[in-house]
Amino acid sequence: MLDFLYYPVSFVMRAWHELFALVLGPASGVAWALSVVFLVLTVRALLVRSVWTRMRAARLTRALGPQLTVLREKHGKDARRLAEETAALHRRHGSSPMKGMGTMFLQVPVFIALLHVLRSFNRPGLSFAENAAIANYAFPPDQVASFLQARLFGVPLSAFLRMPAEQLASFGGAPVGSGAPAALIVPLAVLAAVATHLSMRFAQGGVDVSAQPAGMGQVMSALKWIAPVGVLAAGLLFPVPVALLLYWLTGSVATLAQQVVLTRILDRRPAPVVVPPPAPRARAPKPGQKPVRASRS
Repeated sequence: MLDFLYYPVSFVMRAWHELFALVLGPASGVAWALSVVFLVLTVRALLVRSVWTRMRAARLTRALGPQLTVLREKHGKDARRLAEETAALHRRHGSSPMKGMGTMFLQVPVFIALLHVLRSFNRPGLSFAENAAIANYAFPPDQVASFLQARLFGVPLSAFLRMPAEQLASFGGAPVGSGAPAALIVPLAVLAAVATHLSMRFAQGGVDVSAQPAGMGQVMSALKWIAPVGVLAAGLLFPVPVALLLYWLTGSVATLAQQVVLTRILDRRPAPVVVPPPAPRARAPKPGQKPVRASRS
């Protein structure tokens, strides 16, 4: 149903694996782990322009803060008028509080596709030989067998924390120790959660929360705590494989690094100039009407 997502994601991952396999060997767990890492870096590289647009828009929104405060004081009791005036202000300056926000959601299809591809390497109910005989989208059967045999610190890349012992035993290669998955998965989940929080905290550091649409500021403030808890809970409670935790961790670290670099570039540029709206003109007297002069004290 979503083959249009599964095939491109698996193809990019396969291309990186074949490159690293030339040096490390096709069954190397490090080569497979690096293929996931560089899949993330490929996605981040494709999104760098959109991230730049979002960060510039955030800076302009912050520069509009004083005028947005005036609008809230003037139309605070009329939500519809406030929304209209806020949108008009942003349009006049070529900005938008939501500009570039789609970059955060563009990664969701990649995440869903990678989760499906990784879980398709080791289908439940099938033996190692049966799984190794089935192609997994862009991966031919021999590469499926290579992935199943690959280990990272002794743990299969398709393993998850609560994987049944009989399913763990179905992997090819050396047997997996009873404590090995937890020794790798728990630190990965914690690191991924911490990196998620830091990247979101840094991203929101340059955003004027009060300048966001009604309710959006509170959502943004809460999200930097809710998202890391979700990552940690998913890694510890749900069938999230080791390779996907690597994807989460790499994605958060790459996002943080990208934001730091782009922020430094923006800091070297002149701040956006925001011209205040012109003051309303005094009304001219009607024809035949005597002009009213200000009384002297």
